[in-house]
Amino acid sequence: MNMSFSHDMGDEYEKFIRRMNPPRVVIDNEACKNATVIRVDCANEHGILLEVVQILTDLNLIINKAYISADGNWFMDVFNVTNQDGNKITDEGILDYITKSLGPESCFTSAMRSVGVKQTMDHTEIELTGSDRPGLLSELSAVLKHLKCNVVNAEVWTHNTRAAAVMQVTDEETGTSITDLERLSMIKALLCNVLKGSNKSSLAKTIVSHSVTHTDRRLHQMMFADRDYEQTGDDVLEDRQRPNVDVVNWYDKDYSVVTIRCKDRPKLLFDTVCTLTDMGYVVFHAKIDTEGPESYQEYYIRHIDGSPVKSDAERQRVTQCLEAAIKRRVSEGLKLELCTTDRVGLLSDVTRIFRENSLTVSRAEVTTKDGKAVNTFYVRDASGYPVDAKTIEFIRQVIGQTILKVKGSPEDVKSVSQESPTRFLFGGLFKSRSFVNFSLVRSYS
Repeated sequence: MNMSFSHDMGDEYEKFIRRMNPPRVVIDNEACKNATVIRVDCANEHGILLEVVQILTDLNLIINKAYISADGNWFMDVFNVTNQDGNKITDEGILDYITKSLGPESCFTSAMRSVGVKQTMDHTEIELTGSDRPGLLSELSAVLKHLKCNVVNAEVWTHNTRAAAVMQVTDEETGTSITDLERLSMIKALLCNVLKGSNKSSLAKTIVSHSVTHTDRRLHQMMFADRDYEQTGDDVLEDRQRPNVDVVNWYDKDYSVVTIRCKDRPKLLFDTVCTLTDMGYVVFHAKIDTEGPESYQEYYIRHIDGSPVKSDAERQRVTQCLEAAIKRRVSEGLKLELCTTDRVGLLSDVTRIFRENSLTVSRAEVTTKDGKAVNTFYVRDASGYPVDAKTIEFIRQVIGQTILKVKGSPEDVKSVSQESPTRFLFGGLFKSRSFVNFSLVRSYS
C-alpha cells in the first residue's frame, strides 16, 4: 500500500472520529471546596494526556489531584487545579482559554503543538547541549553578545554534569531573526567550541532554527538524548533525596504499574508525563494525589506496541529516566531575580559578574516583554561551598539592589543587609547602555 495514501486515510479517519465525537470540557467551581475541577472527554490518541497537562501547566496552574482513564477509543480525565496562590480559578479569561484549548474548538494535532513546527521570523532559536562547568552560561552569552545577538528568551537546565539550553535570539540591529546562512554557521561553530571547552572530545551539539518549540518539552528531549539519566559518581544522592520510583508488572491485566513518590513542586506532573510519552509509553489509567509537600503518582502503562515492560534492563531505564525528569527542574542553589530595562548584552554582563565572583548558574529563566527583562537565576558557589552572603551583597551593589533581589528562603543566604537605594557601587550605570563599555566588559574574538 502506498504509505502516503495510508497516512492520509489515517488522518481522515481521525478527523471523522473527532467530528463525530468532539472533545467536551466541563469546568466546575462548586464540586470541590478548595479547587476548580476540570473534566476533559475526547477521542483517545497517543499523546493526548500530555497535551492536556501541557496546556494546564503552561497557564501556571497547580494540579493537586487527577484521575485519568484512556482504555479503548475514549479518553476521560479529571483535574483538580488551583492558581499559584492555592485558590480556585475564577479569571474568566483563563477559564475561556481552557475551554477553547481543550474543547470542540481546539484542533488536537499533538505533533504540531508539542514539538513545534510553526515558523516565525521574530527570532532565531538556538538549542545547546554539552558538559556543564562553572561559568558556562557566561561564556555562551558573551559569545552571543560579541556576535551582535540579543537573547530575548532562554531556559537553561543542568543535571548530572550535563547542560542544555534553548535560547531565542534576535539580530542586534534589526531586532528580528537572523537569516544569513554564513552568520548562522559562524554562530553554531563558536558556540560549539565554547561547549566543548578544553576537552575537544566532549560531546557538544548546537542546532539553529526558526521553528517554535515547547521549550520545557524540548529540554527534556535534549537531556534524554544526551543520556543525562545515566548515573555518575558525582550524582549519588542520599536515599532521602532520591525520588521513589517503582515499576512492576500487573500480569493479569498486561499493564506495567509505575508509582512515584517524591517532594511536590510545580510542573512535576508535566515532567513525568512528558518523559513517559517521549519514551513511547501510553498511559491507560493514572491517579495523581498531592498531600501537603508530597506527591503520589500512579500510572498504568504499556509500550506503544502494546506490551508492558519486558525486562529488568527496561525497568531500570524507565526508573532512571523518570528520576532524571524529576530532578532536572529541581532548583539547586540560591534564587536571584533580576528585573530591569532590557538591552543587548544584559545576560552576558550579569552572568560575567556572577562568574567573576565565583558563582555558577545551575538553572536560568530569561524572559523579555515590552522592553523589560525578568531573569531568574539559581546560583551556587563554583567551589561547592555555601553561597557567601557578602558575595551576594557585593554583586547586588554592583548591579543595583532594587534590580537584583534574593528570592526564596531567607536561610539560603544569611545576614544580607537591608536595601538602601544609595548603596549602588556604580549608581545607575547598570541600567544604561554606557555600562556595556565599562571596564568589566570582556572581549571575545
